[in-house]
Amino acid sequence: MRTSGGERGQATVEFVAVLPLVTVVGFAVWQAAVAGQAMWLAGAAARAAARAQAIGAAPEPAARRVLPPRLEDGLRVRAPEGGGVTVTLRIPSVVGGSLASTSARARFVPQAP
Repeated sequence: MRTSGGERGQATVEFVAVLPLVTVVGFAVWQAAVAGQAMWLAGAAARAAARAQAIGAAPEPAARRVLPPRLEDGLRVRAPEGGGVTVTLRIPSVVGGSLASTSARARFVPQAP
């Protein structure tokens, strides 16, 4: 079956028209995965910091050991007098910079030596 000359290259034109949308959706999915990982690791860092605080060690180095280097930038560890540890870190953007921040809180009962 022959096609008329006006339809030649139609699939290429449609692909080029849809390619930016596919790219944006791909970046959005990737960004969601990065944000999820940052939230998950904030919780892990908070638990590690709280465990360190419970045995009398410094909480910030313990939180840093759990995180990959990219998430260590902008890390804040707060350990108020009332107990517990709050870890806040930035959610990195897949295109550079950071989008927002996430935080997690954990508390362990202090352990006697």
